Amino acid sequence: MNTIRILCILIFSCSLLHANQYAQNLTNEELESLSNGIAAIVEGQVITVDKLRRELAPVIPRLQVESKNQEEFNQRIEELSKQVLQNMIDRIIIVKAAEEKGLLIPPSYIEQEYEDAINRDFGGDRSRFLEYLRARGETTRDFRKNVYESVVVNVMRSENRRSQSEISPERIEDFYIKNKIRFYQSEALHLRQIILTSLAGEGLIPLRQTAKQIINELDNGSNFGDVARKYSQDKMSRSGGDWGWIKRKDIRTELSDAAFGLEKGSYSQPIEIAGTIFILYAENKRDEMIQPVSEVRDIIENVLIGEIARESQEKWLEEIRSQAYIRYFM
Repeated sequence: MNTIRILCILIFSCSLLHANQYAQNLTNEELESLSNGIAAIVEGQVITVDKLRRELAPVIPRLQVESKNQEEFNQRIEELSKQVLQNMIDRIIIVKAAEEKGLLIPPSYIEQEYEDAINRDFGGDRSRFLEYLRARGETTRDFRKNVYESVVVNVMRSENRRSQSEISPERIEDFYIKNKIRFYQSEALHLRQIILTSLAGEGLIPLRQTAKQIINELDNGSNFGDVARKYSQDKMSRSGGDWGWIKRKDIRTELSDAAFGLEKGSYSQPIEIAGTIFILYAENKRDEMIQPVSEVRDIIENVLIGEIARESQEKWLEEIRSQAYIRYFM
């Protein structure tokens, strides 16, 4: 049977049901002749290899750079092709499920999404937008249809993403016990510091005098951040000398030993290193430990809610996949 005739029957059939029945009745030889140009047939719709390639095209340069050799590149392309093809198949059957359900999306909403996509992806430049469509062999009608389908898929996925607001304490405890290493907390310090650097030929004497004045102001109750903004000569001076949370390895040993030896809310005496003076302040401290379950309960609950939602959506997808006619050719 002529390949083009088969394609025409499959693509342009007036009834999806008739197309499905026709696809199921094709002989193995006829299906094999089609497979050179077809990636899959889904509910009477043909997903061509060319369309699949267009979907893959944007990521191919990145994969080429990231792959160590041609073999790895080929393997990654094969894996990605299967994922993208499955997404394309799921899109078709989700839209079909939505239409059977009678889901209605206001045309005004689709039009707004259409305009937003042009503004977001093409900077509102319609000539760039039309050039993109020409390169893909598509029309504005095709693009609007894609926007519609994306909206429908998102709505249907959201409706079928089940989660529960309360997770049992037993399930939280079980997750915590099995995943304790995820809640390991390394020793860390929220560091502020004042850095004094001598100007050309100035020497350390003026710096030591300034450092002495700084310690005097701190001893008299001045806020460390305010003093840092006033005296510090580094890039963090505007933020009150705030260097954020650091680990011991993040700064040189002479400073880390002094910094991690401070109590929370205390400051060091001036530390001289290679012509620079440092005054350190421990804004906060965090001990090395496995965080107790009481401190990570909310994190665990959010993880479990996400797992339940994914499980529910995968179950829903498997159900509608099982009810659809899908024929793979790759």
